[in-house]
Amino acid sequence: MFTNLKIEEIAPNPDQPRKFFDEGAHEELKASIQENGLLQPIVVRPVEGGEVPYMLIAGERRWRACKAADLEVIPAKVVEGASEERAYVLSIAENVNRSDMTIMEEAGAYADLKAAGWTPAKIAKQFGKTETHITWRLGLLTLRPEVAEMVDKGQIKNNLAWHIAQLNPANQMVAAMRYVRGDFDSEAEAQHFANGLKMMEQQTSLTGEKAPSAEEQEKRKKQKAKAKDGLGKAEEVLLPLLEELAAKKPDDLAVILGDDLSRHIKVVGKLYSQVQLVRNLLSKAQGIQRAMAEDFNKKALEVQQEAAKAQEGEAKPEAQPKPVAKKAAKPAGAARTGNRAAAGTASKTTPARRVPAQKKAAESSGAKQAKAAEKAEAAK
Repeated sequence: MFTNLKIEEIAPNPDQPRKFFDEGAHEELKASIQENGLLQPIVVRPVEGGEVPYMLIAGERRWRACKAADLEVIPAKVVEGASEERAYVLSIAENVNRSDMTIMEEAGAYADLKAAGWTPAKIAKQFGKTETHITWRLGLLTLRPEVAEMVDKGQIKNNLAWHIAQLNPANQMVAAMRYVRGDFDSEAEAQHFANGLKMMEQQTSLTGEKAPSAEEQEKRKKQKAKAKDGLGKAEEVLLPLLEELAAKKPDDLAVILGDDLSRHIKVVGKLYSQVQLVRNLLSKAQGIQRAMAEDFNKKALEVQQEAAKAQEGEAKPEAQPKPVAKKAAKPAGAARTGNRAAAGTASKTTPARRVPAQKKAAESSGAKQAKAAEKAEAAK
């Protein structure tokens, strides 16, 4: 039944699947309500023992706008006997097809139902979606927060987001940032790159542990030359021909090609189909190649970091003060001992050279005095 309820008697649902409310849209709705009133009632359910008698099931944005417009009452449909799960399902049903409900909010709502025992098939039937749609949305919940925010902001589209969600957290950031900064010409290229990273994570045969044999190298060399030659001929012959035909008018081609026109249409159709197929394959190959380069760079960085740690580990013992002090103490002590020894030697040697000289001089002087005394005695 419909009735007018006081706004202050209604509380928002804390389990509301929508978490983001656009401020601009809120102001527009507020102005519309002030001018025309609320055209679509909200949906509430009675709550026993709560702080307020009613809780919102659907229409929180309208309730917020009415509250901001200073309305005292609001038209509402009261659903009697609705369980919390039923109320939550109705809330999702109201929001799931709205353009302003973010993809991550939708995924979170489905996850809540799955946690309550709902299968993807049951969820799909309840909301008119395919089971694949539900499964893909649930798959987005493995995105790391930074990437999930990019998805919510529309920087990363839904399909690409699912491919990125299959990667480990580190590679999720690599794929997301390379796409956002414009490293790829299309979303498909970004998907192929993400798939290549996934293959690298699974350690498939993208890079072999063993180097290719001489026979395998020769085989690859011939294949590369053949492909290069064929693509070169297509570029030299086929492209100019197609460009020439594209420059002509339809009535001219009708005359020029005549009875062969139907056959040429079939041939070009086959060419177009094969070109699309080959282009898709080449794009996938490019994604794998980029993923291999990313993996190689990552591993090279790890090797450099390990080498830096090893060098740092070797340098640490020399840099430690204690060992250095011990090593320095010995030579310093030895030097001091040597200096003392040298000083001692020098102090002993120098007087040794002087003392004998003084002794000889003294002995010589004494000898002279003795002789003089002898002569004097003899003269007497």
